[in-house]
Amino acid sequence: MAPSMGAIAAAPMRRGAPAARAWPRALLGLLLVAALLLPPAAHAGAQREEALSDAVRLALAAQIADDAAPTPQFHDPRRLVDYVLWLATESSRLRRRIPDVAARRALLRTVWYEATRAGLQPTLVLGLIQVESGFDKYAISPAGAMGLMQVMPFWTRQIGNGDKLALFRMRVNLRYGCVILRHYLNEEHGNLFNALGRYNGSLGQPGYPDAVLAAQRRWQVHAPLLAAAVRKRG
Repeated sequence: MAPSMGAIAAAPMRRGAPAARAWPRALLGLLLVAALLLPPAAHAGAQREEALSDAVRLALAAQIADDAAPTPQFHDPRRLVDYVLWLATESSRLRRRIPDVAARRALLRTVWYEATRAGLQPTLVLGLIQVESGFDKYAISPAGAMGLMQVMPFWTRQIGNGDKLALFRMRVNLRYGCVILRHYLNEEHGNLFNALGRYNGSLGQPGYPDAVLAAQRRWQVHAPLLAAAVRKRG
C-alpha cells in the first residue's frame, strides 16, 4: 500500500526530530558557559540621569576627588570601642558572603569611613549593598549599574573622570554610592524613603526603600550585644 501524502510529509520531520531536540541542549550549554564567564547581574533599578547645577556638580566632584585615607580617627575612647566592636560583629555576620578575613575587614573599614564621611549610617550602606549587589563588587544590573552600590556609569561623566571601569574598585564604588545617596538626601530634605527611591530609580514605590531599611535592621549592632562583647573581652 502506497504511503499517504500525510505520511510522506511527516517522515522528514520524524527523521529530523533528534537533531531538532539537540539544538535546545546545545543552546543551554552555551548559556551556561556565558553565565560562568560573564559578571553576575544585580537585581537593581536604574538611577536616572538628571541635570545638575554647576554648583552641585562641582561640589560632588570635589567630594569624589578627595583622596583622604579611609582611617577613622576617634577622640572619644568610647567611640573607638564602639567601632572595634562594630567591626568584629559585622565581620562575623559577613563571613559567609566574604570568606577572606582581610577582604571582609577592608570592606567594612571602608564602608564605615565613606558612610560616616557622607553623614550616613554604616548599617544603611551595608543594607543598601546587600539589596543592590549581594556584596559582589563585580555585579552589573540589567540597566548597567555597576559594583557594590550599583552606581550608574553616567555619574563618572558628571562628577568624575569618566572611567566607568573604576566603579568595580571597592573604595571608588563606595565613595560614589555614598556621595550620591547623600546628594539625594539633601535634594529630598532628609526624607530617606524618597532618597532611596531616587537612588534606585523607583521614586514613589515602596518596594526598594522597604527592602533596604529591612536589610539595614539586620546589620544593626544592638546595645545588649555590645555589652556582652565587652564582658567577654574583659
